[in-house]
Amino acid sequence: MGARRQSGDIVKQQVAAHWNRRAPDFDADFGHSVRTAAERAAWDRILDLVLPGRGPLDALDAGCGTGFLSFELASRGHRVTGVDFAPAMIAEARRKAAERGAAVTFEEGDAEQLPFAPARFDLVISRHVLWTLPHPEAAIDEWIRVSRKGGRLVVVDGQFDDGAPVTPAGGARGSEEYRAIGDQLPFLGGRAREEIEKLLSAHGLVRVGSDPLADLVQAQAQRMVDEGLERRTHRRYVVWGDVAR
Repeated sequence: MGARRQSGDIVKQQVAAHWNRRAPDFDADFGHSVRTAAERAAWDRILDLVLPGRGPLDALDAGCGTGFLSFELASRGHRVTGVDFAPAMIAEARRKAAERGAAVTFEEGDAEQLPFAPARFDLVISRHVLWTLPHPEAAIDEWIRVSRKGGRLVVVDGQFDDGAPVTPAGGARGSEEYRAIGDQLPFLGGRAREEIEKLLSAHGLVRVGSDPLADLVQAQAQRMVDEGLERRTHRRYVVWGDVAR
């Protein structure tokens, strides 16, 4: 157990080191913001899809980064807490919240070991977080633990090991930090949408559903072209499931 804990600590230190380094320029990177009308329309559709008629909710943004989803949810009237393992990401999220006058709480915390009591939230949502974790299934159990009966878990993710280039220059998966720990991250290349659906069902969630996010993929690909970047596409999706009442 001690060896496993030490190994996990090393992995998490590398993860935090990478995202701390990336925090100051994170929002400038492609895909971490909404800059076009097509992207705006896609995200509005996605959030309407996974939260139809739900609200106001106590929501947790697990692995919130600089707060993209947190601010999207707060703008729709939800009570939002964002948690991230990287202190620099939390600092940037708090700076943005103060700048915008947004009533969002940001806390430093481990997505696999959340600092919250059971049944604290109506909604737990994550975006591109599972691949960064050494124990992604433990994280799912933890997200369910802090969810209320009838609450919803939403996972926005993708599959990046399907023959496409591993990562663009400067991307996370090709970084020095992640090269050092990649063999200890079981979801490093992402997983197929169908696998995540089965995973949520296996962990006891009901009414599991998904969407391939074709509109967001197209909007981001077009933005690459418009910004003079090489056009790349990945399989992206959202999967959701409800905690049984």
